[in-house]
Amino acid sequence: MTETHCPYCSLQCGLRLQGRRTPEVSAWEEFPVNEGALCRKGWNAAGLVGHRERLTTPLLRDRATGELRPGSWDEALDLVADRLRGLRAEHGPDSVAVFGGGGLTNEKAYQLGKFARVALATSQIDYNGRWCMSSAATAGTRAFGLDRGLPFPLADVEQADVVVLVGSNLAETMPPAARHLDRLRERGGQVVVVDPRRTPTADRADLLVQPVPGTDLALALGVLHLLVAGGHVDNAYVAARTTGFEEVRRAVAAWWPERVERVTGVPVEELRALVRLLADAGRVMVLTARGAEQHSQGTDTVLAWINVALALGQCGTPYGGYGCLTGQGNGQGGREHGQKADQLPGYRMIDDPAAREHIAGVWGVPPESLPGRGRSAYELLDALGTDAGPKALLVLGSNVVVSAPNASHVTRRLEALDLLVVADLVLSETAALADVVLPVTQWAEETGTLTNLEGRVVLRQRALTPPDGVRSDLDVLHGLAERLGSPVPFGTDPEEVFAELGRASAGGKADYSGITYDRIRDEQGVFWPCPAPAHPGTPRMFLDSFATPDGRARFHVVEHRGAAEQPCGDFPVHLTTGRVLAQYQSGAQTRRVRALPDDGPYVELHPTLTRRMGVTDGEPVRVSTRRGTMTAPARVVATIRPDTAFVPFHWVGANRLTNDALDPSSRMPEFKVCAAAVEAVVSTGSTTEAARSTTEVARSTTEAARSTTEVARSTTEAACTSAGVPA
Repeated sequence: MTETHCPYCSLQCGLRLQGRRTPEVSAWEEFPVNEGALCRKGWNAAGLVGHRERLTTPLLRDRATGELRPGSWDEALDLVADRLRGLRAEHGPDSVAVFGGGGLTNEKAYQLGKFARVALATSQIDYNGRWCMSSAATAGTRAFGLDRGLPFPLADVEQADVVVLVGSNLAETMPPAARHLDRLRERGGQVVVVDPRRTPTADRADLLVQPVPGTDLALALGVLHLLVAGGHVDNAYVAARTTGFEEVRRAVAAWWPERVERVTGVPVEELRALVRLLADAGRVMVLTARGAEQHSQGTDTVLAWINVALALGQCGTPYGGYGCLTGQGNGQGGREHGQKADQLPGYRMIDDPAAREHIAGVWGVPPESLPGRGRSAYELLDALGTDAGPKALLVLGSNVVVSAPNASHVTRRLEALDLLVVADLVLSETAALADVVLPVTQWAEETGTLTNLEGRVVLRQRALTPPDGVRSDLDVLHGLAERLGSPVPFGTDPEEVFAELGRASAGGKADYSGITYDRIRDEQGVFWPCPAPAHPGTPRMFLDSFATPDGRARFHVVEHRGAAEQPCGDFPVHLTTGRVLAQYQSGAQTRRVRALPDDGPYVELHPTLTRRMGVTDGEPVRVSTRRGTMTAPARVVATIRPDTAFVPFHWVGANRLTNDALDPSSRMPEFKVCAAAVEAVVSTGSTTEAARSTTEVARSTTEAARSTTEVARSTTEAACTSAGVPA
């Protein structure tokens, strides 16, 4: 029996694996994060072991036929190295790019960043975590001087008086964490959910607030306006532990409740009910997730909610403050140790001379040999195959054909490359386009650390022997580095790589230098920063001071700009995307697990909208944006705003629609809102024609909006009654 961790979300739930050929998952009750609880994905985490679609030999694109054919490892690695050398010689080192993933272990993320900058000497490296955590990370760094998703253990949620979840569907995205909300309410606390949809998480809430997609920032401004106007700001805390409040106070004076209602669709009564909950609570937590962050103003939105938490005097206090609910399995650790275009290990910035000198010393290379800052994730993909962009791309741990915004455009960019190399365990949609596919180990077949949403470094231990013909990502990087004539060796033992990561991170903001595999086993995870073997780790941050030069948190003036793309006559509906319970990320793994329900994509629509379209539940509809179209069955529900459509993103199609507008600071694409048209699909003989499109009923949008307000008001009354707050 092996104690290890689930391969999916950032909870990194502990589980036990027993058996070799057909391993069984069992509960690990002693692991504190999940106490033996698992979601259906966790219980079926071994579903890809022995799967018929598992890759066990390298595949090479035959230039004559265009088909992928089996090849040996030596043939594959020799081919890749030869092509990379040729491209670098002709076009320079930045003609070769690397794209990583937020699911890679800390060891692989660290080694990938080192490989790009030392073996390839390229600045062109980023990863899909840029599309997950970057807005919250940027905001946290600006406000607190440091980004750690949750600066406190997740269990602290139970001790708050009010928890505000902004853009999080916790009950579906990480179900074992939802027990903390239940325990909070059992002890008399209250939960607020801010979401355009009434999700299973909202069913646990005392108050549901349903703003127009893309207006979470305006809602936060309105909340702070009322807190200031009502005299609910903790002035002593603000004076002692923060800077910049006066500028923010003056800025939010313009966001009176009626203006907030016009922008967000949230009734004034509901806004006031939310503020009363916050004002009367002793301990408040504000937690954001992708619904608030994946916007072209995601950083500012997070800063606006941090402003609320700071004004209430909550950040850096026990059982209160701000936190971000990290998404991917190693979304936290993956961004700390060198996969990002602008960072070096330990959360050091690549343009900092002292950081470069330290890392170069650990790596054994001259500081001046390290490249500078590269392109961010989407900008990197957008440049592929262009005159000024990379000609080759190596992809580890990502399926960008499904997960990238404006995905059809990204697919064309991948097809324009001279060389695409993908390391994966199955033939994902991205791997299917590759010139070389390298079969690599999956979670249960390798050892490595991950850092969960709390900043707890955990150890995923090898439980199974990989199939013949499969190698680890560390082996792949070692083999390529050796063939490329790397000036330094690349190890393959994960524990040795982790020890080097510790030396590289020493003295940095994300300091792992006091963490070892043995400590993780003994202590069931160690919280960073942990700068020495005798250091206990840091479960709760900022209790004494923030990580800024003067120890104070920063208020930031932010202004609502709205989504980059607003509804119009041709595209009158807000489109938003998200996850569902049974599937994970691009679905490359979960869609292949028989025990996980796969009903395929669908379009969630309000009855007010579908009646005008003449569509009933289950009938096909076509969703169109300025970037593409997809067709899927309608799912008619009363839990979404009448002016909004929702599509889950686990299948090919959803991200062909999404907007690639970027946040100017984090470079986060605007996954969560764009303008769309939805139309019924009516079959007539051998042809299919669209009928009663949303464009034709655009004139009814005003009526739908009125209906939304009426529904919201009735929801407010019910929620206020439940919360014991006068409506």
